[in-house]
Amino acid sequence: MTEARLEAVSPGHYRLMGELNFDSVPVLAERGGELFRDSGEVWVSLEGVARADSAGLALLVDWLREARRRERRISFTGVPSQLLALARVSGVDELLLLDDQ
Repeated sequence: MTEARLEAVSPGHYRLMGELNFDSVPVLAERGGELFRDSGEVWVSLEGVARADSAGLALLVDWLREARRRERRISFTGVPSQLLALARVSGVDELLLLDDQ
């Protein structure tokens, strides 16, 4: 199993690191509620993501769905080119408000 980590940087700011794949995503999905503990907008930096597949993309869509359910906004920054390409091919890049800067 490949390890991936979600770390709180400051209230509402998180860092996702490691590989996002079918082995690592279920644990992260279970921890998704932590993103919405504090009030306000949520930012998740993906600069530490080494590799991602469609399971990683599904995780981001799931977090977006949870944010909307809670009437919150979530933004993803530092999106790796591999994940950005998957999102574009899938047509969800604009939906996820992905920033590849």
